[in-house]
Amino acid sequence: MAGSETHYVMPRAEFDAPVKVLIVVSPYYKDIADNMVAGAKAEIEAAGGRWDLIEVPGALEIPTAIGISDRSSNFDGYVALGCVIRGETTHYDTVCNDSSRAIQLLGLQGLCIGNGILTVENREQAVVRADPDGQNKGGGAAAAALHLIALGRKWAGQKKGIGFKAPSEDILLAGNTDGGSTTA
Repeated sequence: MAGSETHYVMPRAEFDAPVKVLIVVSPYYKDIADNMVAGAKAEIEAAGGRWDLIEVPGALEIPTAIGISDRSSNFDGYVALGCVIRGETTHYDTVCNDSSRAIQLLGLQGLCIGNGILTVENREQAVVRADPDGQNKGGGAAAAALHLIALGRKWAGQKKGIGFKAPSEDILLAGNTDGGSTTA
C-alpha cells in the first residue's frame, strides 16, 4: 500500500541571501488548496524565504500565471498548487497532462518550480496529500522549488567554456597587417 511507504526527504535547502517565491494556487477545492498553501508558506519561511500568493481559476492557468510572472517580476522560484480529482469525463486527463507538461517546459527554460498540483482519483486521496500533519504536498512542492533555487544559485557564477580559452582570457584577433596580434 503506497500510503505506508517511506521515502527519503532531503535536508532543507540553505541560503546565504533570502529567496523570494511566488505561490500560484488554484483554489478550486478550497480546503485542499488552503492546507497545501499553509504547508508551502511554512516551508519557505523555515528556509528564511519570503513568499507572495496569487490565485488562478484552475490548474490549467497555473503555468500561464508563472510564465507571466517570470516575464514581469523578480521571483527566484515558484510553487504550483492545485488539485485535480478524476471525474466522469476525459477532461481530467487533459488538465493533468497539460498543466504538468507546461510546468515542465517552464522548468526546462530555467524556472525553479515545485509542482504541487495533486492528480488524484478521489477526494480522500487529496485530503491525505494535503494534510498539514501528514504528507502535505504543498510543503513538498515548496521544498522542491527551494532546492532548485539553491542549485541555480550554486551554478550561477560558473561559466561554460566552449573550446580552448587562453589562461589570460584575452581574445586574440587575427588579421593585423603588421603580423602582430591584437587583444580585445
